[in-house]
Amino acid sequence: MNIAEKRFRRVFNFSSGPGTLPLPVLERARDELLSLDGAGMSVMEMSHRSDKFGEILDSARKGICDLLALTKSYTVLFLQGGATMQFSMVPMNLLRNGDSADYVITGAWGEKAVNETKKFGNVNVVYDDKPGGYRNVPRQDALMFTPHASYIHYTSNETIDGVEFKYDLDGHGVPVVCDASSNILSKPIDIRKYDLIYAGAQKNIGPSGVTVVIVKKELLERVPKGLPALLDYRIFAGYDSMPNTPNTWGIYLVSLVCNWLKEMGGVEKIAVINAEKAKLIYDAIDSSDGFYAGHAERSCRSLMNLTFRLPTPELDEQFCAEAEKNEMSGLRGHRSVGGIRASIYNAFPKEGVERLVEFMSDFASRNR
Repeated sequence: MNIAEKRFRRVFNFSSGPGTLPLPVLERARDELLSLDGAGMSVMEMSHRSDKFGEILDSARKGICDLLALTKSYTVLFLQGGATMQFSMVPMNLLRNGDSADYVITGAWGEKAVNETKKFGNVNVVYDDKPGGYRNVPRQDALMFTPHASYIHYTSNETIDGVEFKYDLDGHGVPVVCDASSNILSKPIDIRKYDLIYAGAQKNIGPSGVTVVIVKKELLERVPKGLPALLDYRIFAGYDSMPNTPNTWGIYLVSLVCNWLKEMGGVEKIAVINAEKAKLIYDAIDSSDGFYAGHAERSCRSLMNLTFRLPTPELDEQFCAEAEKNEMSGLRGHRSVGGIRASIYNAFPKEGVERLVEFMSDFASRNR
């Protein structure tokens, strides 16, 4: 492979994050890298207080508002620290003294959120599927919430075990907080059910280094005084997401991704595409006569992170090694659970899914 070929080589990236970005977005960012709209400088060199960056920030915010059909009762914030920072910021801002928060645990990220919340107040775990191996999510009618809980928290899609809620959780009057890092913008949601949604950008929104928080404005009124400035939602809302220098490059890419998704037909159209891609892989698993075994229960299989195993860990490793040689990267399961994980976010091309399915069939025929 010569230098030019290496420079433009693209593989199918099945990584759980950072995930694949849309090729048209990468190409436009490349073309505008040295001079954005004739400004004579890159967005990475541009003052975050400039009018030009203000337009970019507004575009990114509007893109998210349009795609999720947000009403004026919500505000969109751009933060840093990833979803992991939100595990702490949510209780710091919303968990009132002496009160408790309800948590639904369907995977490792929900478990981590609980562990952080316990540092700031009381937690009531209303559902925990750890004894079942994180294969399932609860039915809505099986959840019993604390009537006066400060909020309910759940993770809409768990990347490690590949389980996803197929409904928007209803708090029945209790504020709902959702970690939607791995399936935000992948399908329509009923935004009325949510009081706060947070998401690391590096799966469906943009690059790593940006965290999006969508919060009802009235919820900001309960934020206590005296929090550190960069851990206070009200400060970010009051300073237009810029109490400090934001990730200007990341927010620029968020605006491009939102425009790309609108051109694709929005979340309604991408949801259809995502379902078609996932079906190809799940059909390959289910028709393999047990050679491939899916992890999640069929009723809650993730459309973003598809997890399965082969008959032995040795075959899992061989599968991933051969896939790498066939330009399919990032298929190893999370280090804590092993197995195989194919992450196929919005920008992941159907061609890559078809390549994987073909490889699965060939590999099974050679290794039964």
